[in-house]
Amino acid sequence: MSKNMMSMPDMAMMDMSVMQACMDACSACEQACTVCSTQMMDCAPACMNCADMCNTMMRSMMRMQGMTPASMMSMLDACIAMCQTCMDMCMMHADDSDVCRMCAQSCKACMDACMAMKDMMMASA
Repeated sequence: MSKNMMSMPDMAMMDMSVMQACMDACSACEQACTVCSTQMMDCAPACMNCADMCNTMMRSMMRMQGMTPASMMSMLDACIAMCQTCMDMCMMHADDSDVCRMCAQSCKACMDACMAMKDMMMASA
């Protein structure tokens, strides 16, 4: 097995660079959401939930044991949905708050990385 590829039960090889990009985006989003949640705006609960979801997604990708393609896809969908909710909430303040704007951008980047991960998984199934 190439060092750039990894297998998951019931699935062909996965591109590790796509997975790493997704983990990096989840980490960055977690950090941005955590900072944004301290701003005491009405987006704070969504930011805290998004930070938790991104952390869980990232940790799950780092520990592939017990992960199946179906569970990974469900987690990716949940992360995308939480990032969308957080981004929508933060965009309401984006004109007035650089922190909310950065958080929304980070959520968008995380959603894009999770979609790329899903696309890669579907292509290698």
